[in-house]
Amino acid sequence: MSRVLYVEDDPNNRMLVSRILLAEGIEVEEADNAILGIEMAVTNPPDLILMDISMPEMDGLTATAEIRNIPKIADIPIIALTANVMESDRERSLNAGCDGFIGKPIDVDTFADEVLAYLK
Repeated sequence: MSRVLYVEDDPNNRMLVSRILLAEGIEVEEADNAILGIEMAVTNPPDLILMDISMPEMDGLTATAEIRNIPKIADIPIIALTANVMESDRERSLNAGCDGFIGKPIDVDTFADEVLAYLK
């Protein structure tokens, strides 16, 4: 079973994403902030990280850059999952080290397939 770490400060978004992915047989661990997300990734590296970009304390771009500097977890795919959907936001996410980009609001009919494509 694949395991995804979802780093997101909004509990409603965490619940929706977790339900969709669990229905597809994907285990989901949740972190409600970027600092905790980094700690969780180091302690128990997931197969994929879904990273919200706009969070208090530390944003997802900073967290992604930090993850890329930790050899133990530097190669884990990170997908930006954000409501910031301008082309410049996509470019900033990829430049920070994200491997992909999914805009919010998510499409509940296609979201699991998008995540599964990044897990393969």
